[in-house]
Amino acid sequence: MNISTYPASELIVNPDGSIYHLGLRPEQLADTVIVVGDPERVPMISRHFEKIEYRLHKREFVTHTGSYRGVRMTVISSGMGTDNVEILMTELDALANIDLEKRLPKSNPQRLRIVRVGTSGSIQAGVPVGSLLASAVGVGIDTLMCFYDYDTPKEQQLKAAMQQLQQHLALPFEPYAAPASPALLELFSGLTQGVTLTCPGFYAPQGRELRAPARLKNWVQRLQSFEYEGLRLTNLEMETAGYYAMAQLLGHDMISLNAILADRTNGIFAEKPKEVVEELIVYTLDKLAS
Repeated sequence: MNISTYPASELIVNPDGSIYHLGLRPEQLADTVIVVGDPERVPMISRHFEKIEYRLHKREFVTHTGSYRGVRMTVISSGMGTDNVEILMTELDALANIDLEKRLPKSNPQRLRIVRVGTSGSIQAGVPVGSLLASAVGVGIDTLMCFYDYDTPKEQQLKAAMQQLQQHLALPFEPYAAPASPALLELFSGLTQGVTLTCPGFYAPQGRELRAPARLKNWVQRLQSFEYEGLRLTNLEMETAGYYAMAQLLGHDMISLNAILADRTNGIFAEKPKEVVEELIVYTLDKLAS
């Protein structure tokens, strides 16, 4: 986008100098960012901090910035879904890489280190309830990337698999795929790695059916049976692929870490889900501070 300055209608800055939706000013953002879906998970993480500099709450975006073992970190909630992820990632990037007063890109782009700490459901026997999984690849069956010029080398490598997945699932659009940051995948190499499917909803898009009838039947079984040149889907959630694709577009390091709370094949849910999430939180903080 070749412009002299970003118009006020495109880059919206609040009267206090904060970015529109997040309500954050640049100095309130750390280089290391932990993102969560649930706003209540933010204090679950920040209670481990030695100190908290900022606490902010605007819409579903709850933010705490502080330090853990001497490493400055921001933890922020997105709410659910890739529509919120798009807002969050765009505005985090604007805080890091746009001069909000001059409305111009900064001359030296900053690369944020962003880690999703979330929950997920397994669709493969090798990913049991209670385990922790790092998403090596995110596959999106939402339509967010239809609106972006998303054509990275890795996406092209996975394009044939995505075309096969579209056919396998009888989708009216082609899914997209994006990888985790290699550096962050190495940092969290102690975890099981998987291919995470990002869905545009919690019920029918993930194969759940209560009173509203689902159009695509035997959905979990169809997802479970997909394989293309060794690529198999391991788990389901609602944000990872959006995070990965936006990170690719904006030039940030991103990884999604999942506490597996459900076994969708056998209909099992974790008896103590908070303990599984807490294990992931502590593991994540210790790795980021190592």
